[in-house]
Amino acid sequence: MSESPLILITGGGRGIGAATARLAAAKGYTVCLTYLQGSEEATKVVTEITAAGGHALALQADMRSESAIITLFQKLDERFSRLSALVNNAATLETQMRLDAMDAARMERIFSTNIIGPMLCAREAVRRMSTRHAGRGGAIVNVSSGAAKSGSPGEYVDYAASKGALETFTVGLAREVAEEGIRVNAVRPGFIYTGMHAKGGEPNRVDRVKTLVPMQRGGQPEEVAASILWLLSAEASYVTGAILDVSGGR
Repeated sequence: MSESPLILITGGGRGIGAATARLAAAKGYTVCLTYLQGSEEATKVVTEITAAGGHALALQADMRSESAIITLFQKLDERFSRLSALVNNAATLETQMRLDAMDAARMERIFSTNIIGPMLCAREAVRRMSTRHAGRGGAIVNVSSGAAKSGSPGEYVDYAASKGALETFTVGLAREVAEEGIRVNAVRPGFIYTGMHAKGGEPNRVDRVKTLVPMQRGGQPEEVAASILWLLSAEASYVTGAILDVSGGR
């Protein structure tokens, strides 16, 4: 691996995560992406990056497990000198339904992946990036969702609530570490063409709802990735605690 800046992208094997991994590699990052079960997809992204002359690896990690996250960061410590950027992208949702049909187990699954996992990853990143801990700074981007604003009634109020919590966490952590060389921001994607919608039981959901978007179309993962890489870059050096809508005006 090279001495280029290291970026960790959780859930980097598909969708927005994969697009972010490809773009980060093209911009000179060494990329580490995580996956839960999709090893073939993650390996394909790594292969594409290395074939293009970049540096990448994929590591399995369960964002619901504190011990797995600690082990993930220990593996990075063993291979690389420092972590420059973290993208908390891994997330999950479940079948569309109303709150009065949900059980606590579902809610716990959603929140453990979508907010506790990112908080733990950010904790480990801060321990390595912060000047308070002898680090040299860095940047974190959390991937939220337009659901945090709309609430996703009748579909995913639990998912929406977890993303709302992620946005609150983004603002709080940004202010907590602002003097320690770390910037923390979030992107809030709207209706994006990814495989996530199939998990909710409606693979073609974006086509159904795109007329609700002022631009009258769904977005592509690459459009979200470009925003993430901008927030990580020196061009956004005075930006922290921001939530950037990538939603076609919705």
